[in-house]
Amino acid sequence: MSNISKLEFFALNISGKGYSSWILDAEIHLDTMGLVETIKDNNQASSKERAKAMIFLRHHLDEGLKMQYLTVKDPLVLENVTEHDKLEKTYSTFSASSMLLQQQYRGMDFKKYSKLLSHLLIAERHNDLLIKNHESRPVGSMSLPEVNQANYYQRERGHGSYRGRGTDHGRDRGRKMNYNHDGRLAPKND
Repeated sequence: MSNISKLEFFALNISGKGYSSWILDAEIHLDTMGLVETIKDNNQASSKERAKAMIFLRHHLDEGLKMQYLTVKDPLVLENVTEHDKLEKTYSTFSASSMLLQQQYRGMDFKKYSKLLSHLLIAERHNDLLIKNHESRPVGSMSLPEVNQANYYQRERGHGSYRGRGTDHGRDRGRKMNYNHDGRLAPKND
């Protein structure tokens, strides 16, 4: 059996994603139907107008949301979402394994949804960075190799200081150089 009626705009997802766009679409459509007053504060809409608006709005809700708002008869309730409602909805999306994390965020006592959201986004970026670091160098992997092991070996043995390439000022130029078994630089005998 096909859909009985076509949606005029997308149904609101249970996660609440796209709520701002959904609310604007709902208001525009209710206005064209002559029912926009039903979603305004202190409105004088009749119960019949509220029922029509509610049927229209419920038609544009995800099945999970329809169940959540099963007993709601006033369309104004679907339009007024407080900061507290948004915060609670976000806390409720934490998985059961993250209950401690949910309690920690509740303990931070956010008053604005935007503050909680920015905090969660920063935490997500930090977690992504930690995962990338771990994947590039897992625990127990070999340490990084020495960049210049010959130079390191000479310094450890106390054989002078490193002056860098090309600082011999002409000394030993043209001679073939060789390292002794103890790591010291020795001229090669021809």
